[in-house]
Amino acid sequence: MALQRLPLRLRPLNAHTKKLPIPHVQLQQRRAASTVSEPPPSSQESIPAPPTQTPTSSSAPISDPIIASELGISSHTIPGPSPSQIATYAARLLRPNKPKLPPSRYCFRPPKYYRGPLHPHQPPPPSSPSSRLYIPGPFSLSRLAQTYSATLAPDLMTLQYVHVSPLPHTKSPPPERLRPWVGDSPYFANRPLRAPRGAPALPLMAKPITFANVPQINRITVSAIVREQDNSAYLHVAGMVVQAMTGVRARVSIAKKSQAMGRVNFNQRAGKPIAVTCDLRGEGMWHFLSTLVEVVGPGIKEWRGLKGGSGDGSGNLGVGFGREVVGAWPEIGVNYDA
Repeated sequence: MALQRLPLRLRPLNAHTKKLPIPHVQLQQRRAASTVSEPPPSSQESIPAPPTQTPTSSSAPISDPIIASELGISSHTIPGPSPSQIATYAARLLRPNKPKLPPSRYCFRPPKYYRGPLHPHQPPPPSSPSSRLYIPGPFSLSRLAQTYSATLAPDLMTLQYVHVSPLPHTKSPPPERLRPWVGDSPYFANRPLRAPRGAPALPLMAKPITFANVPQINRITVSAIVREQDNSAYLHVAGMVVQAMTGVRARVSIAKKSQAMGRVNFNQRAGKPIAVTCDLRGEGMWHFLSTLVEVVGPGIKEWRGLKGGSGDGSGNLGVGFGREVVGAWPEIGVNYDA
Protein backbone atom coordinates (compact mmCIF):
# COMPACT_ATOMS: atom_id res chain seq x y z
CA MET A 1 0.00 0.00 0.00
CA ALA A 2 1.45 3.35 -1.03
CA LEU A 3 1.86 5.93 1.71
CA GLN A 4 0.48 9.38 1.18
CA ARG A 5 2.79 12.25 2.20
CA LEU A 6 0.97 14.58 4.51
CA PRO A 7 1.64 18.35 4.41
CA LEU A 8 3.07 19.50 7.74
CA ARG A 9 3.73 23.15 8.48
CA LEU A 10 5.98 23.99 11.42
CA ARG A 11 5.46 27.26 13.31
CA PRO A 12 8.16 28.69 15.57
CA LEU A 13 7.28 28.88 19.23
CA ASN A 14 8.24 31.89 21.30
CA ALA A 15 7.37 33.26 24.72
CA HIS A 16 4.02 34.58 23.47
CA THR A 17 2.96 31.51 21.42
CA LYS A 18 1.43 28.54 23.16
CA LYS A 19 1.76 24.93 21.98
CA LEU A 20 -0.73 24.46 19.20
CA PRO A 21 -3.02 21.44 19.35
CA ILE A 22 -2.91 19.02 16.45
CA PRO A 23 -6.19 18.92 14.49
CA HIS A 24 -8.29 15.79 14.84
CA VAL A 25 -8.24 14.98 11.14
CA GLN A 26 -4.47 15.34 10.84
CA LEU A 27 -4.00 13.25 14.02
CA GLN A 28 -5.95 10.38 12.44
CA GLN A 29 -3.84 10.61 9.32
CA ARG A 30 -0.61 10.42 11.31
CA ARG A 31 -1.84 7.44 13.27
CA ALA A 32 -2.78 5.68 10.03
CA ALA A 33 0.63 6.38 8.51
CA SER A 34 2.46 5.02 11.53
CA THR A 35 0.31 1.91 11.53
CA VAL A 36 1.03 1.17 7.91
CA SER A 37 4.77 1.81 8.15
CA GLU A 38 5.28 -0.79 10.90
CA PRO A 39 5.58 -4.37 9.59
CA PRO A 40 2.62 -6.44 10.82
CA PRO A 41 3.32 -9.66 12.72
CA SER A 42 3.13 -12.89 10.74
CA SER A 43 0.35 -14.33 12.89
CA GLN A 44 -2.08 -11.45 12.35
CA GLU A 45 -3.47 -9.84 9.24
CA SER A 46 -2.57 -6.25 8.48
CA ILE A 47 -5.24 -3.75 9.26
CA PRO A 48 -5.93 -1.47 6.32
CA ALA A 49 -5.53 2.23 7.05
CA PRO A 50 -8.65 4.35 6.92
CA PRO A 51 -8.98 6.54 3.86
CA THR A 52 -7.49 9.95 4.29
CA GLN A 53 -9.85 12.88 4.50
CA THR A 54 -8.93 15.59 2.07
CA PRO A 55 -10.60 18.91 2.87
CA THR A 56 -12.73 20.13 0.06
CA SER A 57 -14.76 23.21 -0.51
CA SER A 58 -17.97 21.23 0.07
CA SER A 59 -16.97 20.26 3.64
CA ALA A 60 -18.01 22.31 6.66
CA PRO A 61 -15.97 25.52 6.97
CA ILE A 62 -13.46 25.79 9.82
CA SER A 63 -13.69 29.06 11.67
CA ASP A 64 -10.36 28.77 13.52
CA PRO A 65 -7.66 30.45 11.34
CA ILE A 66 -4.84 28.43 12.99
CA ILE A 67 -6.46 25.10 12.16
CA ALA A 68 -7.36 26.37 8.72
CA SER A 69 -3.73 27.35 8.03
CA GLU A 70 -2.50 23.95 9.27
CA LEU A 71 -4.85 22.14 6.93
CA GLY A 72 -4.00 24.37 4.00
CA ILE A 73 -7.48 25.82 3.72
CA SER A 74 -7.71 29.25 2.08
CA SER A 75 -9.56 32.09 3.76
CA HIS A 76 -11.75 32.37 0.68
CA THR A 77 -13.56 29.21 1.71
CA ILE A 78 -14.79 30.83 4.94
CA PRO A 79 -18.17 32.47 4.33
CA GLY A 80 -18.52 36.20 4.81
CA PRO A 81 -20.86 38.08 7.14
CA SER A 82 -24.53 37.44 6.91
CA PRO A 83 -26.93 40.01 5.43
CA SER A 84 -28.28 40.78 8.90
CA GLN A 85 -24.78 41.62 10.16
CA ILE A 86 -24.16 43.87 7.15
CA ALA A 87 -27.45 45.69 7.73
CA THR A 88 -26.65 46.21 11.41
CA TYR A 89 -23.19 47.63 10.62
CA ALA A 90 -24.57 49.93 7.92
CA ALA A 91 -27.23 51.25 10.29
CA ARG A 92 -24.55 51.92 12.87
CA LEU A 93 -22.54 53.98 10.37
CA LEU A 94 -25.56 56.00 9.29
CA ARG A 95 -26.51 56.80 12.89
CA PRO A 96 -26.21 60.57 13.54
CA ASN A 97 -23.29 61.58 15.75
CA LYS A 98 -23.68 63.05 19.19
CA PRO A 99 -24.19 66.82 19.33
CA LYS A 100 -20.83 68.60 19.58
CA LEU A 101 -20.00 71.22 22.16
CA PRO A 102 -19.49 74.85 21.13
CA PRO A 103 -16.01 75.63 19.79
CA SER A 104 -15.20 77.67 22.88
CA ARG A 105 -15.33 74.50 25.00
CA TYR A 106 -12.50 72.92 23.02
CA CYS A 107 -10.09 75.87 23.54
CA PHE A 108 -7.93 75.63 26.66
CA ARG A 109 -6.84 78.90 28.18
CA PRO A 110 -4.47 78.61 31.14
CA PRO A 111 -5.92 80.03 34.35
CA LYS A 112 -4.77 83.48 35.34
CA TYR A 113 -4.36 82.61 39.01
CA TYR A 114 -2.94 79.50 40.62
CA ARG A 115 -5.62 77.88 42.77
CA GLY A 116 -3.66 75.10 44.41
CA PRO A 117 -2.40 71.65 43.43
CA LEU A 118 -5.84 70.01 43.84
CA HIS A 119 -7.68 72.29 41.42
CA PRO A 120 -8.78 70.50 38.21
CA HIS A 121 -7.40 73.30 36.00
CA GLN A 122 -3.62 73.37 36.41
CA PRO A 123 -1.48 75.92 34.54
CA PRO A 124 1.09 74.52 32.10
CA PRO A 125 4.80 74.78 32.97
CA PRO A 126 6.56 78.04 32.08
CA SER A 127 8.52 76.22 29.35
CA SER A 128 5.30 75.47 27.43
CA PRO A 129 4.35 77.97 24.68
CA SER A 130 0.76 77.97 25.95
CA SER A 131 1.81 79.26 29.37
CA ARG A 132 1.27 82.86 30.38
CA LEU A 133 4.84 82.92 31.75
CA TYR A 134 6.46 81.58 28.57
CA ILE A 135 9.43 83.63 27.34
CA PRO A 136 10.76 82.64 23.90
CA GLY A 137 14.47 82.47 23.28
CA PRO A 138 17.33 82.81 23.62
CA PHE A 139 17.84 83.37 19.91
CA SER A 140 21.53 84.27 20.16
CA LEU A 141 24.41 83.98 22.60
CA SER A 142 26.35 87.08 23.56
CA ARG A 143 30.11 87.04 23.23
CA LEU A 144 30.35 88.11 26.86
CA ALA A 145 28.22 85.12 27.91
CA GLN A 146 30.49 82.81 25.92
CA THR A 147 33.55 84.34 27.58
CA TYR A 148 32.04 83.76 31.00
CA SER A 149 31.18 80.11 30.26
CA ALA A 150 34.54 79.30 28.66
CA THR A 151 37.00 81.38 30.75
CA LEU A 152 35.61 83.17 33.79
CA ALA A 153 33.58 80.34 35.30
CA PRO A 154 36.50 77.82 35.41
CA ASP A 155 38.85 80.49 36.78
CA LEU A 156 36.42 81.51 39.52
CA MET A 157 35.89 77.90 40.52
CA THR A 158 39.66 77.35 40.69
CA LEU A 159 40.28 80.48 42.76
CA GLN A 160 37.52 79.64 45.24
CA TYR A 161 38.27 75.92 45.51
CA VAL A 162 38.32 74.49 49.03
CA HIS A 163 39.43 70.89 49.36
CA VAL A 164 37.23 68.63 51.48
CA SER A 165 38.61 65.22 52.33
CA PRO A 166 36.41 62.33 51.18
CA LEU A 167 37.42 60.38 54.29
CA PRO A 168 35.14 60.57 57.34
CA HIS A 169 36.16 63.48 59.50
CA THR A 170 34.69 65.67 62.20
CA LYS A 171 33.26 68.92 60.94
CA SER A 172 34.10 72.01 62.92
CA PRO A 173 31.06 73.86 64.27
CA PRO A 174 30.17 77.07 62.44
CA PRO A 175 31.22 80.29 64.15
CA GLU A 176 28.70 82.24 66.16
CA ARG A 177 27.17 84.99 64.07
CA LEU A 178 25.34 86.78 66.89
CA ARG A 179 27.02 88.45 69.85
CA PRO A 180 26.01 87.64 73.42
CA TRP A 181 25.53 90.25 76.10
CA VAL A 182 28.64 90.08 78.30
CA GLY A 183 28.66 91.85 81.65
CA ASP A 184 27.46 91.78 85.22
CA SER A 185 24.48 94.01 84.59
CA PRO A 186 21.14 92.41 85.50
CA TYR A 187 19.73 93.75 82.21
CA PHE A 188 21.95 91.34 80.26
CA ALA A 189 20.33 88.22 81.72
CA ASN A 190 18.03 86.26 79.37
CA ARG A 191 18.34 88.82 76.58
CA PRO A 192 18.37 87.62 72.96
CA LEU A 193 21.62 87.71 71.06
CA ARG A 194 22.40 90.92 69.22
CA ALA A 195 23.56 91.56 65.65
CA PRO A 196 27.26 91.63 64.77
CA ARG A 197 29.18 94.82 65.33
CA GLY A 198 28.89 97.39 62.58
CA ALA A 199 25.83 95.84 60.88
CA PRO A 200 22.15 96.20 61.81
CA ALA A 201 21.31 92.77 60.33
CA LEU A 202 23.05 89.52 59.55
CA PRO A 203 24.66 89.25 56.11
CA LEU A 204 23.83 86.38 53.82
CA MET A 205 25.69 83.13 54.39
CA ALA A 206 28.17 82.25 51.66
CA LYS A 207 27.59 78.90 49.98
CA PRO A 208 30.60 76.73 49.09
CA ILE A 209 31.85 77.24 45.54
CA THR A 210 31.42 74.04 43.53
CA PHE A 211 30.91 73.19 39.87
CA ALA A 212 27.15 73.68 40.42
CA ASN A 213 27.50 76.95 42.36
CA VAL A 214 29.84 79.22 40.40
CA PRO A 215 29.30 82.98 40.90
CA GLN A 216 27.51 84.50 37.96
CA ILE A 217 25.31 87.47 37.09
CA ASN A 218 21.62 86.69 37.37
CA ARG A 219 19.97 90.11 37.13
CA ILE A 220 20.74 93.75 36.35
CA THR A 221 18.49 96.48 37.74
CA VAL A 222 18.60 99.87 35.99
CA SER A 223 17.14 102.86 37.84
CA ALA A 224 16.92 106.56 37.07
CA ILE A 225 16.15 108.98 39.89
CA VAL A 226 13.83 111.90 39.11
CA ARG A 227 14.38 115.03 41.21
CA GLU A 228 11.40 117.06 40.00
CA GLN A 229 8.57 115.13 41.60
CA ASP A 230 5.84 117.66 40.82
CA ASN A 231 6.41 117.69 37.05
CA SER A 232 5.48 114.42 35.33
CA ALA A 233 7.30 115.38 32.11
CA TYR A 234 10.65 114.55 33.70
CA LEU A 235 9.28 111.18 34.74
CA HIS A 236 8.20 110.37 31.18
CA VAL A 237 11.59 111.39 29.77
CA ALA A 238 13.42 109.22 32.31
CA GLY A 239 11.18 106.28 31.47
CA MET A 240 11.83 106.65 27.72
CA VAL A 241 15.59 106.91 28.28
CA VAL A 242 15.68 103.75 30.40
CA GLN A 243 13.49 101.91 27.89
CA ALA A 244 15.78 102.93 25.01
CA MET A 245 18.87 101.73 26.90
CA THR A 246 17.47 98.39 28.04
CA GLY A 247 14.64 97.54 25.67
CA VAL A 248 12.31 96.92 28.66
CA ARG A 249 9.43 99.12 29.71
CA ALA A 250 10.27 100.80 33.02
CA ARG A 251 8.02 100.90 36.06
CA VAL A 252 7.55 103.83 38.41
CA SER A 253 8.85 103.56 41.99
CA ILE A 254 6.89 105.38 44.70
CA ALA A 255 8.59 106.80 47.79
CA LYS A 256 7.50 105.08 51.01
CA LYS A 257 8.62 107.77 53.46
CA SER A 258 9.63 111.41 53.44
CA GLN A 259 13.32 112.17 53.68
CA ALA A 260 15.53 115.20 53.02
CA MET A 261 18.37 114.41 50.65
CA GLY A 262 20.47 117.46 51.56
CA ARG A 263 20.33 118.88 48.04
CA VAL A 264 18.48 121.79 46.54
CA ASN A 265 15.02 120.87 45.23
CA PHE A 266 15.54 117.18 45.96
CA ASN A 267 13.43 116.37 48.99
CA GLN A 268 11.77 112.98 48.98
CA ARG A 269 8.10 112.96 49.94
CA ALA A 270 6.03 109.89 50.73
CA GLY A 271 3.58 108.84 48.02
CA LYS A 272 5.38 110.72 45.23
CA PRO A 273 7.18 109.07 42.27
CA ILE A 274 10.89 109.02 42.95
CA ALA A 275 12.43 106.89 40.15
CA VAL A 276 11.84 104.58 37.19
CA THR A 277 13.20 101.02 37.37
CA CYS A 278 13.47 97.96 35.15
CA ASP A 279 15.00 94.51 35.60
CA LEU A 280 17.06 92.65 32.99
CA ARG A 281 17.59 88.89 32.79
CA GLY A 282 18.88 86.44 30.23
CA GLU A 283 19.78 87.63 26.75
CA GLY A 284 18.86 91.28 27.36
CA MET A 285 21.02 91.36 30.49
CA TRP A 286 24.12 90.13 28.63
CA HIS A 287 23.51 92.57 25.78
CA PHE A 288 23.24 95.52 28.18
CA LEU A 289 26.38 94.46 30.08
CA SER A 290 28.41 93.96 26.90
CA THR A 291 27.37 97.41 25.67
CA LEU A 292 28.45 98.93 28.98
CA VAL A 293 31.83 97.16 29.06
CA GLU A 294 32.78 97.34 25.37
CA VAL A 295 31.21 100.59 24.13
CA VAL A 296 30.29 102.97 26.94
CA GLY A 297 33.11 102.18 29.39
CA PRO A 298 36.05 102.83 27.01
CA GLY A 299 34.44 106.12 25.98
CA ILE A 300 34.57 107.53 29.52
CA LYS A 301 37.60 109.72 30.13
CA GLU A 302 39.95 108.30 32.78
CA TRP A 303 37.60 105.46 33.60
CA ARG A 304 39.31 102.98 35.89
CA GLY A 305 36.57 100.38 35.92
CA LEU A 306 34.15 99.38 38.66
CA LYS A 307 35.24 99.46 42.27
CA GLY A 308 35.20 96.11 44.01
CA GLY A 309 34.12 97.68 47.29
CA SER A 310 30.98 99.30 45.88
CA GLY A 311 28.83 96.28 46.78
CA ASP A 312 27.18 95.19 50.01
CA GLY A 313 29.17 91.97 50.47
CA SER A 314 26.13 89.78 49.70
CA GLY A 315 26.47 89.53 45.95
CA ASN A 316 25.12 92.95 44.95
CA LEU A 317 27.28 95.48 43.11
CA GLY A 318 26.18 99.07 42.47
CA VAL A 319 27.51 101.68 40.06
CA GLY A 320 26.22 105.13 39.06
CA PHE A 321 26.66 107.27 35.96
CA GLY A 322 25.95 110.90 35.22
CA ARG A 323 23.95 112.32 32.36
CA GLU A 324 27.10 112.72 30.24
CA VAL A 325 27.80 108.99 30.42
CA VAL A 326 24.18 108.18 29.62
CA GLY A 327 24.55 110.24 26.45
CA ALA A 328 27.39 107.95 25.37
CA TRP A 329 24.95 105.02 25.05
CA PRO A 330 24.47 104.16 21.35
CA GLU A 331 20.67 104.22 21.61
CA ILE A 332 20.77 107.68 23.23
CA GLY A 333 23.66 109.20 21.28
CA VAL A 334 21.91 108.66 17.93
CA ASN A 335 19.18 111.06 19.06
CA TYR A 336 21.73 113.66 20.16
CA ASP A 337 23.40 113.58 16.73
CA ALA A 338 20.08 114.21 15.06
